[in-house]
Amino acid sequence: MAITTVRITDGICSSGSRRAFSLDFSYRKSTKQLTSVASTGRLRGGGKVTATVNPYSHAEPEERKSLADFLVEAEDLLRSDGGDGGPPRWFSPLECGARAPGSPLLLYIPGIDGTGLGLIRQHKRLGEMFDIWCLHFPVSDRTPAPDIVKLIERTVRSEYFRSPNRPIYIVGESIGACLAIDVAATNPDIDIVLILANPGFPFATMFESMLNETHVSQMCGGLLGDFFATSANLPTLFRILPKDTLLWKLQLLKSATASANSHMHTVKAQTLILLSGRDQWLLNKEDIEKLRCALPKSEVRHFESNGHFLFLEHGVDLATIIKHAYFYRRGKKLDYISDYILPTPFELKEFEESQRWFTAAISPVYLSTLENGTVVRSLAGIPSEGPVLYVGNHLLLGLDFRPPAIHVLKERNIMLRGLAHPMMFSKKKGSMLPDMQMFDSLRIIGAVPVSNMNFYKLLRSKAHVVLYPGGAREALHRKGEEHKLFWPQHSEFVRLASKFGAKIVPFGVVGEDDICQMVFDYNDQMKIPFLKNLIEEITHDTIKLRNGEEGEVGNQDLHVPGIIPKIPGRFYVYFGKPIETKGREKELNDKDKAQGVYLEVKSEVERCMAYLKVKRESDPYRNIFPRLLYYLSHGFTSEIPTFDLRIH
Repeated sequence: MAITTVRITDGICSSGSRRAFSLDFSYRKSTKQLTSVASTGRLRGGGKVTATVNPYSHAEPEERKSLADFLVEAEDLLRSDGGDGGPPRWFSPLECGARAPGSPLLLYIPGIDGTGLGLIRQHKRLGEMFDIWCLHFPVSDRTPAPDIVKLIERTVRSEYFRSPNRPIYIVGESIGACLAIDVAATNPDIDIVLILANPGFPFATMFESMLNETHVSQMCGGLLGDFFATSANLPTLFRILPKDTLLWKLQLLKSATASANSHMHTVKAQTLILLSGRDQWLLNKEDIEKLRCALPKSEVRHFESNGHFLFLEHGVDLATIIKHAYFYRRGKKLDYISDYILPTPFELKEFEESQRWFTAAISPVYLSTLENGTVVRSLAGIPSEGPVLYVGNHLLLGLDFRPPAIHVLKERNIMLRGLAHPMMFSKKKGSMLPDMQMFDSLRIIGAVPVSNMNFYKLLRSKAHVVLYPGGAREALHRKGEEHKLFWPQHSEFVRLASKFGAKIVPFGVVGEDDICQMVFDYNDQMKIPFLKNLIEEITHDTIKLRNGEEGEVGNQDLHVPGIIPKIPGRFYVYFGKPIETKGREKELNDKDKAQGVYLEVKSEVERCMAYLKVKRESDPYRNIFPRLLYYLSHGFTSEIPTFDLRIH
């Protein structure tokens, strides 16, 4: 183990440099730890990942610090505090030095342990996105809650003065969450983003009667989780939280909670609330609901299998959580294009694992068209350089986007930015719309709320954009409407694509009729008064995308079709030959000529679907049982054959 010396204070040095603190404690840092560097694939702009080797083709396990590292570094912090410990102060973890230019500041306010090391498993990943400062409370510190709030507030105001156009993130756990609320409440003029993990509420006083020699071990184990309460960890645990310190922390929690409750109605900050399902000590559902309702810009995320110390537990990645929720921004407003951070190879692997049974069941076949018109079973026909606009048909419930997005990223190192319905990104308080957590997988792989501005920015950034002109009407179609297009009569995407010289790639997807059957569609549901009212209420709560359209295309009411599964057949995706618009901006600025290309694209999508529907009839592996036998004979990583691609 190597000794790394750093010095800390609660303020900023006279030079005004954010990184030029005075630092004053030592802790051990393993010489085996790798230097934190920005991932090759973590580029902004939404375009193709520009790496020599595709980082998504194979993902190595991520190296993270462990609970043992937490205990070792906590011991060193205790040792560095000395006898009197001194006041609370900030420190910046050394492994957080690989942040990207323009990264916002993240202040971490610890919970009951007070060490400031609660994000130790998160430092490497968060350090690529933020400039991280952590607040440390020495064991002997007895600073009252109002003074701690003033300390945090001084830092917030000082840093906001230096970078007024960047948000300041405050991550608070239990006690720290209450302190963070107070800071946000007293500074409504500052752009603060709150991330509150298991906020504490005024029920801690019931623990005071338990603080005797018999119950201290049980108390510590309950607060810090069962994984702390082992014979090897208890000595360090008792040094972090001796009996008198634990009693003080509970008094601090009581004071901080009372203040937060009285001020939270003035909080204007964007807030992400993270709740653990197994937090038995500080979580109170009624108060959490009050908190959610009191914060007008809040979103709640549940982690049912986790305990109180959420960020120290295996499988919890705060960087991924922030990206899922689209809570990462570098400026005053979220920019879905420039603020988007590509998934790491490990994130993609986790997402792929979450989809593996569905992908295995449908065994997708991917075809593309080379420049000479040859159809190949690969993605070789997809253009490498953006901007590229992929235009195709939507299957039921949008099942067609996830598998191709993963496959294109793994095979071609290209991120597809899908234009999706705004309901997947925000909802009103009290709305009957689904929980935002349902759409995390779409967010992590680059989905963007459909809008003219987002479409423009994506093309300008040379991204690979996926557009479904049929929208919700096509994804929520009726009985007998499988593989049918519901496109508007006119579209502006051709003229906009030509402004940036984008290639347009028509594509078709078929196969939903082989995995499910529609039994209870929109027309059936509208005959039932209760469901009709529910559909109208849900639709009213969302942005109406096609108010100007009449008939079928304009009727995009949101509902959940009733379906029954079938023995899975197979999905087929066919990318047609790219249509060039480069050099045709003047020509395609003419509405009639642009309309001609639009109809050409639509015709190509229909041709791709027709080709697949005919050719799949000759696929010997269309049914799942032959595919299972092939897997058993050739291994589950083998590519299953399909029909003869030649046109007879």
